[in-house]
Amino acid sequence: MADTVLYEATDGLATVTLNRPEALNALNLPTKEALLAAVRRAAGDPGVRAVLLAANGRAFCVGQDLAEHADALAGERVADAAMRTVAEHYGPIARTLAEMPKPVVAAVNGPAAGAGLGFALAADYRVVAAGASFNTAFTAIGLTADSGLSWTLPRVVGPARAADLLLFPRRVDAAEAERLGIAQRVVPDAELPAAAREVAARLAAGPTVAYAALKEALAFAAEHSLAATLDLESRLQTTAGSSADHRAAVAAFLAKERPTFDGR
Repeated sequence: MADTVLYEATDGLATVTLNRPEALNALNLPTKEALLAAVRRAAGDPGVRAVLLAANGRAFCVGQDLAEHADALAGERVADAAMRTVAEHYGPIARTLAEMPKPVVAAVNGPAAGAGLGFALAADYRVVAAGASFNTAFTAIGLTADSGLSWTLPRVVGPARAADLLLFPRRVDAAEAERLGIAQRVVPDAELPAAAREVAARLAAGPTVAYAALKEALAFAAEHSLAATLDLESRLQTTAGSSADHRAAVAAFLAKERPTFDGR
């Protein structure tokens, strides 16, 4: 794995860290490939029960490396060379984050723009530094949304606000992001690493089967009727109810003890 993305897994928590601080964690080809490999590794590892997506430096991720993009545009086959990365990297990264059967926490330490915002919104929970900011960015350089933003942003802020933010890109500070629902928790800059890790570690120690079912139900409900969602809830609850964690939690409740979850 390239050193532009770091990977560590301990105590059921995989930490994936963007590590290209000198470029504000802009996404060049090696970084995109390494990030996709890292999130797929975390998704497929049964020992990983939660994922923390973080970044080194003063930015979370400012999106595509435009210097690399400009070189690709200079080629003869623009659509092939420059835009293939959406299907090969951006879409798969966002989808893996959103669909993996375990919770994902994004620790947003600074600017998150374009695909950086897309990846943050693909996470289940965002802990955001007070000095961080968000920007859709795409139409400012003549592009439409990718990295799942046209799906995730309306579901977070509503269709009208999403259209405003996408049509007229601007800096959204952490306080506004919290009001809009982009940030679920805002903390002082210096407290971000510890706060985000505490949230992710708590999830890693939780009922993994139930979390996976909850992620599936929330995604399904966004596109289906109440009746269909109720049917899915019934099926998913049967799965969760058959888990060892559920049985252990019921026993702990009856014994007036705190439950311990093993993720099974």
